[in-house]
Amino acid sequence: MLLRHAIGSALRRLRLNRGLTLRQLSDASRVSLPYLSEVERGRKEASSEILSTICIVLGLSVADLLRETDAEFARAEPAVLDIRSRMRDDADDELHEISLSPRTTAGGQTLLLAA
Repeated sequence: MLLRHAIGSALRRLRLNRGLTLRQLSDASRVSLPYLSEVERGRKEASSEILSTICIVLGLSVADLLRETDAEFARAEPAVLDIRSRMRDDADDELHEISLSPRTTAGGQTLLLAA
């Protein structure tokens, strides 16, 4: 999982927990709606200044956001460990092609990992 995906997922979850729409967060933070949407979907990497502004509107600190981002990584980690475990079980040294969902890769790219 990329950092921008974890941050975006955490932001979306925090926004929804507060009952805010994307438009409300956009208006209050003065971050454009399309850009904020891209950040939440993990397609854009927001600057620390933009993240700070969004956090203020959500009523949390950047440190709180980073803790929530860490929780996103923890949720994703079992899938990564499962992939590593299956690869270790293979005796050959071939490259294994792993297709990840577009949400976890940039543009639905394929990730190649060596066993």
